[in-house]
Amino acid sequence: MRVRSLTSAAVAAAALLAPATLPALAQPQPLIQREGSVTAADLLAKVRDCVRVSEGLYRSDADTPADIPVCGLDGAVFWKADMDIDCDGRPSPRCNSDTDPWFQPTTAFQQSDGRYLRSESLPFIVVPAPSGTWDYEVHGIKGGSVAAVVYEDQVQYAVVGDTSPQNVIGEASYATAEALGIRPDPGSGGTASGVTYIVFEDSRVSPIEDHEAAVEQGEKLARKLVKG
Repeated sequence: MRVRSLTSAAVAAAALLAPATLPALAQPQPLIQREGSVTAADLLAKVRDCVRVSEGLYRSDADTPADIPVCGLDGAVFWKADMDIDCDGRPSPRCNSDTDPWFQPTTAFQQSDGRYLRSESLPFIVVPAPSGTWDYEVHGIKGGSVAAVVYEDQVQYAVVGDTSPQNVIGEASYATAEALGIRPDPGSGGTASGVTYIVFEDSRVSPIEDHEAAVEQGEKLARKLVKG
């Protein structure tokens, strides 16, 4: 959910109107926009039950118990976990070696010009590297596959953009967290629980950095999933 406010130009134009002719009800109100019409409740209703497709279970962090399965749906997989902040990739004002003690200047996947992804501006999620626990590639998932990330009453569409250690799950880019209202600071941000990651099998955004295409494709796939 994003809130837009008046630009300075619009404010200046409003100031040209005589105060006596501007009724109180004409004061501008913030516009609330959502990325799509499929609600968080719609998606959460579809992932209430888990049919496990992973051979084993994942940890949310290296020092936590392994208790998170990857579950299957018709045309998608999902997991429910925390959200750690991925600030890796192309350095930017909020994601660099000064702001992130674990910063890496690379991501597992690259954008169309060969450069690494920019986690500060591109919504993407992180999947565990293939292992005996689970191999995302077996499910038709690759770099650029479309995901719906659900947190509280919000849905953010993203792409698969990076990989994590083989035993850990629950991570997304700075931009994904920020869009969901989760503190995106790589050191102190994130959330300990309550995030659902839904990845659509055999989907792909090309170029991977085209977020508008991810939203358009994600909304179509989410509607199909909810109606199925």
